[in-house]
Amino acid sequence: MAGTINPTLLLVIALAPLVGAIVAGLFGKSLGRAVSHSVTTGSVALSFVLSAYVLWQVVGGAHYDGAVYTWMQVGTLRMQVGFLIDSLSALMMVVVTFVSMCVHLYTVGYMAEDPGYERFFAYISLFTFSMLMLVMSNNLLQLFFGWEAVGLVSYLLIGFWYTRESAVFANLKAFVVNRVGDFGFVLGIGLIVAHCGSLNYADVFAQAPALAKLSFPGTDWMLITVICICLFIGAMGKSAQFPLHVWLPDSMEGPTPISALIHAATMVTAGIFMVSRMSPLFELSNTALSVVLVLGAITALFMGFLGVIQNDIKRVIAYSTLSQLGYMTTALGASAYPVAMFHLMTHAFFKALLFLAAGSVIMGMHHDQDIRHMGGLRKYMPITWITFLVGSLALAGTPFFSGFYSKDNIIDAVAASHLAGAGFASFAVTASVFVTALYTFRLYFIVFHGEERFRTAVSHHGHDDDHAHDDHGHGHDGHGSFEPKESPWVVTVPLVLLAIPSAVIGWIGIRPLLFGHFFGNSIYIDQAAHPEMADLAAHFHGPLQMALDSVAHLPLWLALAGAAVAYYAYMVNPKFPEAVKRIFHPVYVVLDHKYYMDWINEHVFAAGARLLGRGLWQGGDAGLIDGVLVNGSARVVGVAAVLMRRLQTGFIYYYALAMIAGVVVFMWMFIPGKLLSGWFIR
Repeated sequence: MAGTINPTLLLVIALAPLVGAIVAGLFGKSLGRAVSHSVTTGSVALSFVLSAYVLWQVVGGAHYDGAVYTWMQVGTLRMQVGFLIDSLSALMMVVVTFVSMCVHLYTVGYMAEDPGYERFFAYISLFTFSMLMLVMSNNLLQLFFGWEAVGLVSYLLIGFWYTRESAVFANLKAFVVNRVGDFGFVLGIGLIVAHCGSLNYADVFAQAPALAKLSFPGTDWMLITVICICLFIGAMGKSAQFPLHVWLPDSMEGPTPISALIHAATMVTAGIFMVSRMSPLFELSNTALSVVLVLGAITALFMGFLGVIQNDIKRVIAYSTLSQLGYMTTALGASAYPVAMFHLMTHAFFKALLFLAAGSVIMGMHHDQDIRHMGGLRKYMPITWITFLVGSLALAGTPFFSGFYSKDNIIDAVAASHLAGAGFASFAVTASVFVTALYTFRLYFIVFHGEERFRTAVSHHGHDDDHAHDDHGHGHDGHGSFEPKESPWVVTVPLVLLAIPSAVIGWIGIRPLLFGHFFGNSIYIDQAAHPEMADLAAHFHGPLQMALDSVAHLPLWLALAGAAVAYYAYMVNPKFPEAVKRIFHPVYVVLDHKYYMDWINEHVFAAGARLLGRGLWQGGDAGLIDGVLVNGSARVVGVAAVLMRRLQTGFIYYYALAMIAGVVVFMWMFIPGKLLSGWFIR
C-alpha cells in the first residue's frame, strides 16, 4: 500500500487537541468537569487512533510532504504551515498521542480535588497540539513555532500552582534556561535561511553538500559546523543537556501528570527528534557530532550520580530522565540516529509509567513525596507495585524488557564510534548502567519493601529535606499511623496500558526500527564515514539471541551489581549508606549541591547579568539617555531661553540701542576700514 496521505486527516490529528483545549479553557467552568475532561480526553484519543492509522499507512509506503497554508511570502522565501509525514514523524505522533491519552485519563483521578481541574486539561491538550505541530512540520518555521509553543505551555504547567513561590521560581527558571538554548536555535535557523534561501526541509537538505563547502564569514570555521552546533544548543535547552539541564529537576514543582507528559515522553525529546530530522546536516560535520557525543555522555553519567542521593520520589525519576536523555544524545553523536529514536520510544513508555506510578504512590501516601517516609507499600498497592517494577526493570536494562534492547545498542554504537571523545563517551554510557540500576532499585526497595515507615513518619516538609514537596499543596498529616490504599481505576488503567509496551515494545520493535527499513529516507547516515549502524546489524541475530548473549557482556553484570548494591544497602544493611556518606562526605557535598551549577548560574551568570543591567540602566538609560540626551537637551533649551529673556525686555530704548549697535557692527564687517576711518574723520 503506497501513495499519499489525506491532508484533511492530518489536520484533524493536529487540531483535535486544540479544539479540546479551547473548549475546556474558555467554557470549562460553565460546562463542568465531566464535559471538560471528556472533550479533551476524547480529542486526544481521536488523534491517537488516527495517528496509529497514519503509521500503518506509512509502514505500507505512504508519504506526505506539502503545504496546507501559506502565511506570507517575502521575495522567494515562503513562510508556510505544512506537514511532512514519514516514518520518523509518524512514530513520534503515535508516541505523543498515546502517552498524552494515558495522562489525560490518569488526570481525571489524580487532579479530582484540584480547583484548577478544567484549566489543567486545557493546558495538557494545548501542549499535545503544540507537540504535534512540531513533529509533523515540514519546514523550519513551523518547527520553531511548535518548539516555542511547547516551551510556553510547559511554563504554564510547571507553574500551575502559581500561588506557590517555588512553582513560580521553577517555571521562570525553565523559561529562562530554554531561552538560552532557543537563542542558539534561532541563530542556526537564520544561518540556514541566509545561505539556502528556504525554510523547507527538502530544499535545505538538497543544498546541504554545498553548505559543507562554505566557511563561516570572517573565519576558517566550516559553516555547516557552526549551523549544527547552533541547532544543537537549542536541543540542549529542550532536551536538558549539560549545562542547560538545571531547569528539569525543578520542574517537578508541577503536578505529576505533566512530569510524565512533558518531562519524560514528549517535550524533552523534542531536541532528540530535531537532531534526527536534521541528520543530513549533522552527518557533514564530525566536529558537531563530537560535541553532541561528549555532552550527551557527560549528561548520562553525571546526572545519574545525582539520582542516587535524592529523597523526593519525583526527583529521583527526574534525574533518571536527564541521564536517559544523555544516552539518546550520545547515540545521536555516534550517528546512530535510529537507535536514539528507538530509545526515545521505549523511554517514553517506561518513564511515563514510572512518573505516573510515582504519582499513584504519592496519592496513597497522602501526598507525601519523601521516600524516607515510605516502605512496604507492595501489599497495599499491588497494581502500582507491579507496574512500577516493570518500569524499573525496563529502565535498568533488564534483558527482554524494552529498555534493554535500546540501551545496549546505544552502548555498542558508541563503542564502535571513532569520533573524537568516543573513548570517554563509551566509558560514560557503560558506567551509567551501574549507576542507573543503583538509583532505580534504591527507589524501588525503599518505597515498596522493607519497614513500613509511614506508620511512624512525621512529615519534614520545609525542614530537613527541601526537595520533598507536596504535590497538591497539602502535606502528610504527621499524626502517625495511616494505611495506604490502591489508587482508583482511572489511575491504575493508564499504568497497565503503559506497562505493556514497557515490557514488550523493545522485543517487537528492534528488528524493524534498527535493522529493517522502517526509517527509510527520513534519516540520513553517511555509511562510509559513520558505519556504526552497519556494525550493529552485523552482530544482530534476533532479540532472543541478543538477550542470551548479554550474559557475556559487561553491561548486564554492571546492572546486576547496581541492583545487588541497592539491595544490600537498603534491605540488608541500612547503615551502609550512612557509612559511605561519611567516608565520601566531600563527594556527597558536591552531589548534594548538584555540582554547584545552580550556584554558578545565580552568582556568576545571573549576578553578571544584573550587574550589566544595572550598568546599562544607570550609565546608559539614566546617565546618557535621560541625563544627556533628554534632560541635557532640556537644560540647553532652558539656558537659551534665559538668555533670550534678557534680550527681549520690552523697552524701546533697549531695542533702539540694539539697532544702533547692529548697524555699527554691520558697517565694521562690510565697509573697508580705510573708508570707514576717513568717513569718521570728515
